[in-house]
Amino acid sequence: MNFCAGKVDKSFLGITALLVVLGFFIFSSASLGVLASNQIKFSSVAFNQTFFGIFLGSIACLIFSKIDYKLYRKNAFILFALSIVLTLLVFVPSIGLSHGGATRWIDLGFISFQPSELLKIGFVIYLAAFISKAKDRIKTLNGGLLPFFAILAVAGAVLLAQPDTDTYAVMIFAGLAMFIVGGGKWSHIIAVGLIGVLGIATVAYMRPYVKERIMTFIDPGANSLTSGYQIQQSLIAVGSGGVVGKGFGKSIQKFSYLPEPIGDSIFAVAAEEFGFIGASIIIIMFVFFCFKGLKIAARAPDAFGGLLAVGIVILIMSQMFVNVGGMIGLLPLTGIPLPFISHGGTALFITLVEAGIIMNISRNSKRI
Repeated sequence: MNFCAGKVDKSFLGITALLVVLGFFIFSSASLGVLASNQIKFSSVAFNQTFFGIFLGSIACLIFSKIDYKLYRKNAFILFALSIVLTLLVFVPSIGLSHGGATRWIDLGFISFQPSELLKIGFVIYLAAFISKAKDRIKTLNGGLLPFFAILAVAGAVLLAQPDTDTYAVMIFAGLAMFIVGGGKWSHIIAVGLIGVLGIATVAYMRPYVKERIMTFIDPGANSLTSGYQIQQSLIAVGSGGVVGKGFGKSIQKFSYLPEPIGDSIFAVAAEEFGFIGASIIIIMFVFFCFKGLKIAARAPDAFGGLLAVGIVILIMSQMFVNVGGMIGLLPLTGIPLPFISHGGTALFITLVEAGIIMNISRNSKRI
């Protein structure tokens, strides 16, 4: 195993650490709603978040920040194939766990997790390796667009079967960003976008819950007690926070009103407690994370490192954008958690691994 001895970008390390600390405090407050209704569940989620997410995730971030990122390029296909196989294990009856009509989790008894988190990073690694190797061929149909579309289709077939359209949408955003940075033709990018729109329309037609989300987004007040309930309660939470918020721990909506206050609704809890100013600071911190990550990508010593950093940054940022946009009514609700903050120890663990990979790229970055 190769280790890099260069210095990590301190500002990227700092913003990552701040997001983890901020996430811990917001999660702690939001989880009071769980504590009030189910102490056993609270103990489980608190342990999962702190031990698997923050403690083990921080150690993993440190380790991956020292592992030479070039190793991933050499093993890109194996990593992508393994992530596909692991994700397919959700369909094995004795291992897969279903909830809410979806089969997205692997249950190991002592812990359950979504293997799609591993698929996201496996996808980005393999796509970065492909685009960096394709070079000028990326602008051609047979050497660029069709292989790119094939990689997207393989990942999509696995995720849409679960179904997990939200994760797939985030991966498409990251993939398109990498394709653009890698030199893909704009006509090909537009073609992929049009196919994506057609795909969304097809999925909405075939799966009523997707159509219901879109209709709720168009008119959130139409079904305020059913499909529109979450967005209604979220907007109440965000609006009642005002400019400066009610104060840490003083959210009312997290008690029985907001569905999943520690999950995809956690931004609404934060906005209620910290107000417009606090919510804006959270978004600004993510923007700074994005800026520093893309700056590291621009200084990467090779195309693979730059593409890998871009893919990881856009994975995290698109997930943030979709979550926050859903909570304030700018986008349809998706159920995607907020990175670094929402409940999910294994998701936080993987996010910190991804941050560690970017830190390793920064160790090799050109100093300007």
